[in-house]
Amino acid sequence: MAAEHGLILDFTTVLGASAFGGYLANRLRQPVLLGYLVAGLALGPYGLKLLSDVPRIQSLASIGVAFLLFALGVEFSLTELKRVKDIAIKGSLLQIGLTTALVAFLTIALGWVDNFTQGIFLGVVLSLSSTAVVLKTLSERGETNTLHGQVMLAILIAQDLALGLMLAFLPVLNQPERLAWAISMALLKVLLFLGLAIAFGRWIVPKLISNVATTESTELFVLTVIALCLGVALVTAKLGLSIEMGAFVAGLMVSEIDHADHALAKVLPLRDTFACLFFASIGMLIDPVALIQNLGLVLGLVTLVMLGKAIVLMPIILKFGYSLKTTILTSLGINQIGEFSFVLALAGLQLQLISERTYLLLLETTAITLVLTPISLNIAPQLLERLTQLPFFAKSLRQFTEPNILSIPETISDHVVVAGYGRVGQVIVNILLNQGYIVLVIENSETAIQRLRMQRIPYIFGDADSELVLEKTHLETAKALAIALPDPASSRLLLKRALALAPKLDVIARSHHDNEIDLLTQMGAKEVVQPEFEAALQLGAHLLATLGAAKNQIDQVITDIRSDRYRSIRPGR
Repeated sequence: MAAEHGLILDFTTVLGASAFGGYLANRLRQPVLLGYLVAGLALGPYGLKLLSDVPRIQSLASIGVAFLLFALGVEFSLTELKRVKDIAIKGSLLQIGLTTALVAFLTIALGWVDNFTQGIFLGVVLSLSSTAVVLKTLSERGETNTLHGQVMLAILIAQDLALGLMLAFLPVLNQPERLAWAISMALLKVLLFLGLAIAFGRWIVPKLISNVATTESTELFVLTVIALCLGVALVTAKLGLSIEMGAFVAGLMVSEIDHADHALAKVLPLRDTFACLFFASIGMLIDPVALIQNLGLVLGLVTLVMLGKAIVLMPIILKFGYSLKTTILTSLGINQIGEFSFVLALAGLQLQLISERTYLLLLETTAITLVLTPISLNIAPQLLERLTQLPFFAKSLRQFTEPNILSIPETISDHVVVAGYGRVGQVIVNILLNQGYIVLVIENSETAIQRLRMQRIPYIFGDADSELVLEKTHLETAKALAIALPDPASSRLLLKRALALAPKLDVIARSHHDNEIDLLTQMGAKEVVQPEFEAALQLGAHLLATLGAAKNQIDQVITDIRSDRYRSIRPGR
């Protein structure tokens, strides 16, 4: 009983410290993820030592990873997965192979390892990136549905898939004659799991979830979804694959059924609770004393790893036809060392592929890169904007931002430019076309471009916030610009550049967060729309009509709220 009370106390302590750390990070305008990491550092065995059972907390933290990837799978449908399958499979293999080869060559040339086998092992460890940290940061920034967000996640998921192969060949890395057999068995496990998952997801999961939903019992529905998520993750763990892959596949199973949104809504609170445990557990691995003693070496390794991985990634992403913006944001987003590198590093230590000192250096370097990831993702848009302002840089990379796929009438004028052809953009385009307006769409999704091509709607393939793309849209003769992009940073940059080209242009923008409403208005947007507020206004209008209010009174209420930029209904006002 005392042990159980100790676990409850540890659990409560970590959650409380994480909440406090997250609050401070938010007040300092930093990602709350940094607050969780610092909380773990403060509480852990190298900090104040306030936890009695750190291994148990770290075990519970793996549930957070499972829920993170399950939620991603539900949101990241098979359609979206097909869209980035080339960069996910071929791009990931190239990245892992080139990173491993480069690290092996450098470590042998510099004398950091004794033989080629150890160099390959270090390359494999450093080739992985962190799905959990990147996913959490993208979610906080509202960028999981952006093109660079989906490219990042596609590569990361493929890396998680490759983890099973890595764990399989590590024990026989010193025995080349057994290497082919080990890799073949690992591939067989992966194919067997994927085959069963496809069959299970097509014929069993939809019926199971539907039958449970008909009971109208929230408890049963939540329990079923949790059991499915953790059960599939456990199966992959038993097969020697990553729990991340299992949880993601479980999410994909659910994503194709009618109750996907309901399942996601029930899992989100659990995901956020256990995810903070995971990030705090990473902070517990950082030894401040060892870090200070080896500060110069660790910082050098961190710089080498993060710059090196970004440099390896850039040409690979460009090779697959993505723009300079997507390339830079993706490269700076997944240039850390992944949390499952801890697993590989421990296995390498037990197999004597690395020394204990190298193992400790890997732990410190990995933990620091994970801490720096949210910062790297935050500064990437500003860095991109500064780079594109350098004449020699912009000129040398013009070929990667110049829109080479476009379908625009030569004499287009009096048209409406719509940036983004997602769910919001499609509705806007349909409304305009039905009223007889000429529309030009800017989109960087090949899937969306195919739909535009089939519907014979004029389009430009490229990033809407690119100056080179905007030059092709004839904004000077356009009637208006509608910004319906999923990325807040891109929306702001597009607004700024569009008004620089056409100062008198009427711009209507979509706001993602409350604090963007005033910002976009001050930047020059004629109208800023917040989707959640608009949904609330429509519900309120219908409710007032039901209660007997006159139509002109309802219209006046709605008009007043919109003209005041939603100030009267914003939370906290």
